Amino acid sequence: MRIVCIGGGPAGLYFAILMKKLNPAHEIRVIERNRPYDTFGWGVVFSDATMDNMREWDPETADAIQVAFNHWDDIELHFKGRTIRSGGHGFVGIGRKMMLNILQARCEELGVELVFDREVESDAEFPDADLVIASDGINSRIRNKYAEVFKPDIVTRPNRYIWLGTTKLFDAFTFFFEKTEHGWFQAHIYKFDDKTTTFIVECPEHVWKAHGLDTADQEQSIAFCEQLFGKHLDGHRLMTNSRHLRGSAWLNFQRVKCEQWHHYNGKSHVVLMGDAVHTAHFAIGSGTKLALEDAIELTRLFRDEGDTREHIPAVLERYQAARNIDVLRLQNAAWNAMEWFEVCGARYCDTLEPEQFMYSMLTRSQRISHENLRLRDAGWLEGYERWLARKAGMTVRDDETPPPPMFTPFKLRGLTLANRIVMSPMAMYSAEDGAPTDFHLVHFGSRALGGAGLLYTEMTCVSPDARITPGCAGMYKPEHVNAWKRIVDFVHGNSDAKIGMQLGHAGRKGATKLAWEGIDEPLDVGAWELISASPLPYLPHSQVPRAMTRDDMERVRNDFVRATRMAAEAGFDILELHCAHGYLLSSFLSPLTNRRTDEFGGDLENRARFPLEVFKAMRAMWPTNRPMSVRLSCHDWFPGGNTADDAVAIARLFKEAGADIIDCSSGQVWKGDQPVYGRMYQTPFADRIRNEVGIPTLAVGAISEADHANSIIAAGRADLCAIARPHLADPAWTLHEAAKIGFGDVAWPKQYRSARGQYETNLQRAAAAVAGGK
Repeated sequence: MRIVCIGGGPAGLYFAILMKKLNPAHEIRVIERNRPYDTFGWGVVFSDATMDNMREWDPETADAIQVAFNHWDDIELHFKGRTIRSGGHGFVGIGRKMMLNILQARCEELGVELVFDREVESDAEFPDADLVIASDGINSRIRNKYAEVFKPDIVTRPNRYIWLGTTKLFDAFTFFFEKTEHGWFQAHIYKFDDKTTTFIVECPEHVWKAHGLDTADQEQSIAFCEQLFGKHLDGHRLMTNSRHLRGSAWLNFQRVKCEQWHHYNGKSHVVLMGDAVHTAHFAIGSGTKLALEDAIELTRLFRDEGDTREHIPAVLERYQAARNIDVLRLQNAAWNAMEWFEVCGARYCDTLEPEQFMYSMLTRSQRISHENLRLRDAGWLEGYERWLARKAGMTVRDDETPPPPMFTPFKLRGLTLANRIVMSPMAMYSAEDGAPTDFHLVHFGSRALGGAGLLYTEMTCVSPDARITPGCAGMYKPEHVNAWKRIVDFVHGNSDAKIGMQLGHAGRKGATKLAWEGIDEPLDVGAWELISASPLPYLPHSQVPRAMTRDDMERVRNDFVRATRMAAEAGFDILELHCAHGYLLSSFLSPLTNRRTDEFGGDLENRARFPLEVFKAMRAMWPTNRPMSVRLSCHDWFPGGNTADDAVAIARLFKEAGADIIDCSSGQVWKGDQPVYGRMYQTPFADRIRNEVGIPTLAVGAISEADHANSIIAAGRADLCAIARPHLADPAWTLHEAAKIGFGDVAWPKQYRSARGQYETNLQRAAAAVAGGK
């Protein structure tokens, strides 16, 4: 084949090397705009795993890089006067110029033609090429030429950064955080040769502008950074090699993601590679990794499918399908890491202590979990777990193995939970005229025996017309108190668990069939009148609710107050007000469902007026030593609805009204919403509210294993983790997860202790079998 690589960065050069090595008969040219052996930039960084991959495909290149690179295992944080270091992370750093020089020399050795100092305007300049690799960078002219084909999605991020260097050498991947009168700056630092270190300085846009850096030239910006980080530089200067750039050289990161990766221009097949098709933030050092692995995967497919012109279309289709999955996974991780650095000044720097800040930073991408940290640096993690347990009020000796974060206690007012695991409220649709039955006794009793620290009832309705279905539980008749008290007493008498009641009103989502008979479908017979903030049905064929009058509001408020008093009589430990998922109080909070023009509609404060009125009345009735929580839909996932910004504002209002903790759910407000699902996908709402509003939070949604819960609690992203469906499948979820991670210091019910040893032995055997299979 005749192959032209437009752009002499890592992607184009490495692909040229691999394809020439695969078949020396290929005619390959790399066209580079810069002069021979010239480049801009400081150092690049990638992981040990990428290095191992390169060694498999071209040992000669890998050996040359091995000699030139700097390897380190440690990450070091300098924050609030503390220095904290963790090891086992495995990075490779090399000067960008050195790496490109190695790749250029290898190309020449193999017979690849290198053309320097040539600007390429179009792929049409190479009409005889069978394959054109558009590896021409983030501002790719080829991608822009065929924008309608490639359909790039380019997002410019808000933070500003400047890429500098210094002659001071560091022996770890180092992070400095410094606070000024206008906000926080951070520096990302790594050594890439025996004389030079990359020094990237980053800050939010408003901080950048407040310091006048938007009008500063490069020399002034460098002088500012030298002064800011002077105590860490020990007299060394900061340097730039971007004097070819006009202005201050402060940049905004651009995330590039293309829907289509390849195109036939009528003569040649054109495929994007490297930054031209995808970018990943420097916060996890992945741009070079993506470029190199693009080259490896495309070469692999030509090797497996055939490396002639006839094979190109099929190979490019498979290339995009194969790489797209890996790239999206890494881009998502890089996005998480990038967002962490964008918000850390507003969310973490002022609120977290250095120990927890370090843990949060190490796990920022969510690729590194709690147990993965243990594999990397067990000593550091154990020390952190010990610190966290002591912060939770536990006495843990220095020579004693600390508990995992999910097994530390948690205190709210007069309530202390034995651990951080909560059984989330889940409707069972099995009550009789609102009264819980033997089913509920067994349901809650088994989960209490299963080790959860707190159980929540399903949404318990405050009146008959507040129910979702005829089978929904209630707290509105005198006999309901004793029916619930029977369950509360069993939980308290047979376990260490606490139990809370969630009170709610279905509003426009009421008078529907039992879930297994047709979820959200309106009752055929026996329906009751519905009320809501506005007369909007949930489904097009649902009953249209009546907009509430002031008399309706007073009646409903009084129903909640009565149910609150009854819940206290039944002995519940905590009370939760349901303001989520499109039910009555949620319908006031969301602009999608609240179209009122009175004082209970319009701006956020007005929309929150009635839910806050209900909460305050309940708080006044509820015993002062018992906490109250509020469940919010923290994102409506529909245009025009509430977003995370609104959730922060709403949570702040409830905190001011006396809420002790916010239960952070999302969605189910408007039919047709489109949540972005994924592992722990709702935890960011709990994280933001906890650390920006300064109130404890409860994380929910796709938390399915101990590693998830431990990571969330340890990072300070939430204080409690609510587990829903896994608790339906496994009443003893908490005990079983403890066994899976080898935590033995958790009590099983005495009646079940004889099964514990066998269960743990079976887990060990299964783990050994998997290890043996490898």
